[in-house]
Amino acid sequence: MLLKTLTVKQVNDYLKNIVAGDIILKHVMVKGEISNLHFRGQALYFTLVDEYSSLKCVVFEDYIDNINVEVKNGMSVIVTGKVYVYEKSSSFQLHVFNIEVEGLGSLFLSFERLKQKLKSEGLFDLDKKKNLPKNPKKVAVITSPSGAAVHDIINILRRRKPSIDIMMVPILVQGNKASSEIVDAIIKVNKRSDIDLIILGRGGGSFEDLYPFNDEIVARAIYNSRIPVISAVGHETDFTISDFVADLRAPTPSAAAELAVTDVNFYNEKIKNYRRSLYRYMLSIIDKKRHRLDNLKKLLIGKNPIIKNRQMKERLDTLNRIMEDSIYKILRDKKLQYVNLIEKLNTLSPLNVLKRGYTMTMDKDKNNLVTKANDISADDKIYLLFEDGEALCTVNEVMRYERKYGL
Repeated sequence: MLLKTLTVKQVNDYLKNIVAGDIILKHVMVKGEISNLHFRGQALYFTLVDEYSSLKCVVFEDYIDNINVEVKNGMSVIVTGKVYVYEKSSSFQLHVFNIEVEGLGSLFLSFERLKQKLKSEGLFDLDKKKNLPKNPKKVAVITSPSGAAVHDIINILRRRKPSIDIMMVPILVQGNKASSEIVDAIIKVNKRSDIDLIILGRGGGSFEDLYPFNDEIVARAIYNSRIPVISAVGHETDFTISDFVADLRAPTPSAAAELAVTDVNFYNEKIKNYRRSLYRYMLSIIDKKRHRLDNLKKLLIGKNPIIKNRQMKERLDTLNRIMEDSIYKILRDKKLQYVNLIEKLNTLSPLNVLKRGYTMTMDKDKNNLVTKANDISADDKIYLLFEDGEALCTVNEVMRYERKYGL
């Protein structure tokens, strides 16, 4: 009997039709523990797990309002929905209509008990955490060699610091043997003297997938590590015991690589800023020194005896010119004043009167001017002054006139 050859799509379509036609799978109630809870867009995604298996679930926007409970990771619930087949990926998904709380799951309770135990012992104390090296030369990456996380970590480390030396330590990141492999890797790395930092992590997964990082032996290995440890397990919303006990928790493996080393461009930019600051500082110093030099030059010029002598000579010449001008002005003013006085004196001088035919009469001693007849008597000697000479006379007779009409 020859079987018909089917395409992958035909097989998936066939399975999808079977599931879609199954009356039980159209409205099924499933009991399990919520894991890997997160929102994507307007839809709520999570994985329903038990000790044997897992089932991906989604609550679409139309049914979000029907969920009357606050769901959390580790919560034991009973969900109602229909099973749907995605033919492109050959995967099952439960489209959830309703969620009822049953209680906290065993895995979550185990997680909380260990968390409280280690916290009470001081494994989470901040003062016990080691400082990360500022500029690590060699980093040990403990993770799965086949996952996307390791490629993200290595690419980012190389991009941010091309000279970084990376030691890849491959381990299992889920399953029964994962915890012991993580512990062995941490111990192995701590025996080396050339490792500055450890990045321990893996990509996202369900709560049970991440459970090796919630193992007590892993937590104590991280705590006892001589080398600082960055824990980078799962997505940003995932928290494990390893995150609490590590020296630093990174939200994702990519973020761990960014936290581990400073971007070389940061240092390059810092060097440029220092260079610019140094250049401005040097210019400022040069400008101050130049200003100081100019002041000293001016001070030196002021103290130079040759310059000082030249300045004093110029000052003396200036004062001399001022003095000459002042003397000339004074002489000119005095001369003008003298001429005015001479002219005034000439105007008032009796000699000018004599030129018009008048004479002046003086007593015999020429000390007093005789202006009235009462001043002389007969036989007195008097002098008559003319313009061109004088004459000594004797008074024969004095005739006095009676003053009339004010004459």
